[in-house]
Amino acid sequence: MAQILVAEDEIPVREFIRRVLESRGHGVTIVGDGAEALIKLNRTKYDLLLTDIAMPNMDGVELALKVARDYPAMPVLMMSGYAIERRRAVDLVDLARAVLQKPFSMADLSSAVDKALAD
Repeated sequence: MAQILVAEDEIPVREFIRRVLESRGHGVTIVGDGAEALIKLNRTKYDLLLTDIAMPNMDGVELALKVARDYPAMPVLMMSGYAIERRRAVDLVDLARAVLQKPFSMADLSSAVDKALAD
């Protein structure tokens, strides 16, 4: 299956994501912010980036812009619980495959990941 990098600062959310994705056979690497994600991206090849929008150090929007520049073939899924942050991501439609609204279900997450990997 796919190697997925998850950038999420909230521990319960990232553990939920890890459990769901690993149960579907994916390899999952978790980091707490966009800066950590860039370090991992420079060291390892991933098939998908799943990133929160609102994070410390480097937010998901800045991360998505850097990924689009440096890893243009990598699909990006964004997620947020804040309407204003989701609106910021709408401007990145060409960069992000989708924006998941928190809280999301196992089915929502699985469906979005499957679609992003298939595109």
